[in-house]
Amino acid sequence: MRPYQPMYGPDITLFGVPSCNLDDRETYGDADVVVLGAPFDGGTAYRGGARFGPRAIRDSDYLPYDGLRPHLALRIDPLRELKVVDAGDVRMHPGLIEKSLESVEEAVVLIAETGAVPLVLGGDHSIALPDVTGVARVRGWGRVSVIHFDAHADTGDVQCGSLFGHGTPMRRLIESGAARGDRFLQIGLRGYWPPPDTLQWMAEQKMRCFEMSEIVKRGLDSILDEALEIALDDCDTVFLSIDIDVVDPGMAPGTGTPEPGGLTSRQLLDSVRQICREVHVGGLDIVEVSPPYDLSNITAMLASRVALEALAGIASRRRGTGHDVSGPLLGGL
Repeated sequence: MRPYQPMYGPDITLFGVPSCNLDDRETYGDADVVVLGAPFDGGTAYRGGARFGPRAIRDSDYLPYDGLRPHLALRIDPLRELKVVDAGDVRMHPGLIEKSLESVEEAVVLIAETGAVPLVLGGDHSIALPDVTGVARVRGWGRVSVIHFDAHADTGDVQCGSLFGHGTPMRRLIESGAARGDRFLQIGLRGYWPPPDTLQWMAEQKMRCFEMSEIVKRGLDSILDEALEIALDDCDTVFLSIDIDVVDPGMAPGTGTPEPGGLTSRQLLDSVRQICREVHVGGLDIVEVSPPYDLSNITAMLASRVALEALAGIASRRRGTGHDVSGPLLGGL
């Protein structure tokens, strides 16, 4: 029995990749990417259910769980190009947010110490605090920039009387020094939060926030170019944190805090692939998938495809493929 086991549902791995045991480094010491579930939603302030996100993401694929996923546009199979293994879920502690976050951080450190990329499936966004901190403990304090896709800034000071929750992790990361405010890029913000005092704090940290209004005006390509130019200036690697609510709830309804007017699923998939191809990504998480509010599993399916696009981008970068190569099939149709 593996120490890191599924907390909810069947014991399956993402895309059918081999399983590993984080208490036995021989099972993952040579891996390129280690998948880790963080089934925790104790930091949620509105609709719960994200604790079932890792199970839903692993279970959402209509293709065989055979460890093969050839990418049509890149003509590359990231699961063959990379050694990807799945460690299962961190054993979380319902009602004990600080203990749960500590467990996630220790697991991420174990993965990052081998040089592998931790790919963490959430869970609510409170897990970004241990995810980024764990990578920074290995890569260097303040040497990890963050590219954060989200409808919300998650820079609140206190949430429901607690310093920890899905509305506060980005402030905690900057306050701790694990991540730098001037290398913190947020993409897709919109809606009616945060208030002016929080925005003022963000400005003082020199955070760069690309709101949806700016994305609409300038175009997403221009936004990504600017974000990528900033990301690795005086930093060694990027942590990519993806809250699925960055996508319009018409395309991703299964989330705890939906906000209309977001990115399309196509825009998110293309953005993730581009980032993972163009810069060194030292870790990533995909959070806030809440299956109880999902419709026909379309949000979980999108999250699984976000993971695949990230893997394909990482594989393409390592191979040195500089552009999409899709086109007419060899020999014609």
